[in-house]
Amino acid sequence: MATETLRRLRSEALTLPEAERAELAHELVKSLDAPADADAADAWDKEILRRLAEIDSGTAKFIDRDEFRRRMKARLGDR
Repeated sequence: MATETLRRLRSEALTLPEAERAELAHELVKSLDAPADADAADAWDKEILRRLAEIDSGTAKFIDRDEFRRRMKARLGDR
């Protein structure tokens, strides 16, 4: 059962622009995560560098936001 504070915060958060809602959601989820795994951080650093190299070399394939959303809805069963 939501408290009055939670209802108020939710209501206010939903009025934020999309980018700010995404940032808030990220921070909230991050606050629930366990301590950072050093190996995972290293793996992500390598992945980021690999992807940047693809962008620099021109081999990266980009999709626009609408296509990304379509693919995610299809993957998640259009929840």
